[in-house]
Order: sequence, then C-alpha cells, then structure tokens
Amino acid sequence: MSEITPDLVRHLAGLARILVTDEEVTQLAQELGVIVDSVATISKAVEGDVPATSHPIAMANVMRDDVVEPSLTQEQALSGAPDSDQGRFRVAAILDEE
Repeated sequence: MSEITPDLVRHLAGLARILVTDEEVTQLAQELGVIVDSVATISKAVEGDVPATSHPIAMANVMRDDVVEPSLTQEQALSGAPDSDQGRFRVAAILDEE
C-alpha cells in the first residue's frame, strides 16, 4: 500500500493552489495510492539492465541509394492524358485568375 495520506493530498493541493473538499481529498488519496502502487509494481518488473525506450521499435531513417532507372518519356507519360499542351498536362482552372 502506498503512503498517500489525506494530509499529503491536502499539502499537494495547497502547493498547486487547488481547492479540494474533504470528499475529494479522500477520493484523491485512494486514486493516487493506486497510481503509486501501479508504478511501483511496474518498476519492480523492469529492474536490472533494461534500457529505457521511448518507442517499442527502433527509430531509424530508412534510406536507399538514389539509382537512375529507365522511365517513361515525356510523350509516353502524356499519352494517357485527356489533354496536354506544350509537353505538360492541361487541367481545368479551379481558381479565378485575373
């Protein structure tokens, strides 16, 4: 059982400048006690040489070499377009232009 007492809750509430009723003090003491006990249980489970982590899997950038490979020509790329002009796709205007 944790050492969270109603007096400790009142003290912490005073430091945080939070007004609490006697009912809230009793409830908070019980809830904080459960939290402290849970943290203590987890701390016992991971004692030893377990490194701290922020993510369950290693965070690393996946990079590959930039390799030039064969690709479509400009004409091949535009061949399936509904409309093109001067080697570019032509699309309907969506904004009013002045």
